[in-house]
Amino acid sequence: MCLFCKIVNKEIPSNIILEDDNFIAFHDINPKAPVHILAIPKVHVDSFNEVSGEMMSNMTDFIQKIAQEVKIEESGYRVITNIGDNGGQEVKHLHFHVLGGAKLKWGHFSDADPKGHF
Repeated sequence: MCLFCKIVNKEIPSNIILEDDNFIAFHDINPKAPVHILAIPKVHVDSFNEVSGEMMSNMTDFIQKIAQEVKIEESGYRVITNIGDNGGQEVKHLHFHVLGGAKLKWGHFSDADPKGHF
């Protein structure tokens, strides 16, 4: 069972900020912004490559509720999902990073080498 499935099953504690029948959202333990929430489906889906359109539609509503709950819907926020090893996915369970609470920079690609990829 993956780490996020254990959080869903309450086998591992987390700082939950929002939960419904299908999704759960909790604070990231290694935040990259003043607000850094992870939103995940309660059923295991490996990554964005396997998610259904119906689940994404429902996840969209859930993420918008998260932004309202933590009061970043007006100031702005970023939603990111990483897919696969090259995409930086560390936990093989679909999850979305919801980041906000400050003006976010875009410097995380500084270590990527684009040569030979285009």
